[in-house]
Amino acid sequence: MNIEHLKDNGIDIAVVSGDEVVIVDMQSALDLAMTVKYETGAERIVIDKSVICGDFFILSTGMAGEILQKFMNYHVKVAVYGDYSHYTSKPLKDFIYESNHGKDFFFVSTKEEAVQRLTGTQ
Repeated sequence: MNIEHLKDNGIDIAVVSGDEVVIVDMQSALDLAMTVKYETGAERIVIDKSVICGDFFILSTGMAGEILQKFMNYHVKVAVYGDYSHYTSKPLKDFIYESNHGKDFFFVSTKEEAVQRLTGTQ
C-alpha cells in the first residue's frame, strides 16, 4: 500500500494506492482511515478502487453502507477513483449517483478528479 500526502488549496489529502486489496471489511477501512490520519494528518482520502475488495460494490453485502457510515462518523471524506463502466447493477449505479451528489463520499474516474472533489475545486 502506498500513501501519498498532498496539499491542495491548503487542504491535506492522502492518496492511497497499491497492488493489494487493503479494504476488505468495515474494520480494515477504519484502520486505513486512522493510519492515514496518523501518518499524514489528512481527513480527506483519495482511494484507488483497486485496493477495495469486490464485495464493496455488491450492495446486498451491506459493506459499502457500513464503511460510508463509519467514515462519516469519523469526519473522513473519501473519493474513490477507477472505472465503474462494467457494473450493471441499477442499485449500485443509483448509490454512486447519490454519493456523487453529497458532500462526503464520491466515485470518480481519475485521481485528479478525486482530489478536485475533495478540495471543492471541480
